[in-house]
Amino acid sequence: MTTPGPGRGSIPAGRRGRMSSAGRGLGGEQVEGRQAVRELLSAGRRPVREVWMLDERGDSPILDDIRRLAAARRVPVLPVSRARFVARSRCEAPQGVLAVADPLPESTLEDLLAPPGGGAPFLIALDGITDPGNLGAVLRSAECAGATGAVLPRHRAVHVTPAATKAAAGAVEHLPIAVVGGLPTALADLRRVGVHLVGLDGGASATLDELVGAEGPVCLVLGSEGRGLSRLVRQRCDQVLAIPTAGALSSLNVSAAATLACFDVARQRRTSSGGGRGGAGRGRPAEPEGGRPAEPEAGVEPAT
Repeated sequence: MTTPGPGRGSIPAGRRGRMSSAGRGLGGEQVEGRQAVRELLSAGRRPVREVWMLDERGDSPILDDIRRLAAARRVPVLPVSRARFVARSRCEAPQGVLAVADPLPESTLEDLLAPPGGGAPFLIALDGITDPGNLGAVLRSAECAGATGAVLPRHRAVHVTPAATKAAAGAVEHLPIAVVGGLPTALADLRRVGVHLVGLDGGASATLDELVGAEGPVCLVLGSEGRGLSRLVRQRCDQVLAIPTAGALSSLNVSAAATLACFDVARQRRTSSGGGRGGAGRGRPAEPEGGRPAEPEAGVEPAT
């Protein structure tokens, strides 16, 4: 399979995924959790208005990083009382830190077809995921595996809420995301320009072991927590595969399935290119200066 290009057509102008100001935006205005806030400040991808920090938290390496990065970007850090912080926070375990920022910038489908680092796009498309923890966990796994973009439907799906930012642990600052009016139409457009569409479905007769085309332009398509892939989305896929299991349970949570599939795609892409990261030329999220490791996070991905 070849990389999408001018010879293979382009996405029609009315279906490129850019949202109007009147539609449902991507979100991401409130970011919660230490790692998520640190990545927000470190990435420098969008303006940050202020950081709230519990005034009883004291010092820790990651809090020191947040204060230093905020100072470098001239972002005020506001020490607040527990009562005020709890009233503002939206996720279950914000770790005493949240930030208020501009909304996440939205990409178009054509943006996703041309990754900044070059090479073949490695995309994920999410068909109606409604749990913000699952959305964040999927985006985190995809970004770590080297995915170069994500596609979300505009309606009947969760977007980037504070809980999603916490579960994503900073992945939303590095992974371009397009919001589209209809996922089946967007997938048809991607397929028409040469992207291999791979749906994940626990009831599929073929398994992930039979995945082909991962070395070229590829998009993993994941269904919602309950019903899986919708009929129209399933029909658009070139392959529909199941995660092979050996235990008593027949299926995995969508975030666990996404992790396995994304890293299998990454493995195949590394093998075909002779090594390196699984994505198309993208590096890891920015690390804090001084090389300090991220602190462990509690309670990130809720099960469904």
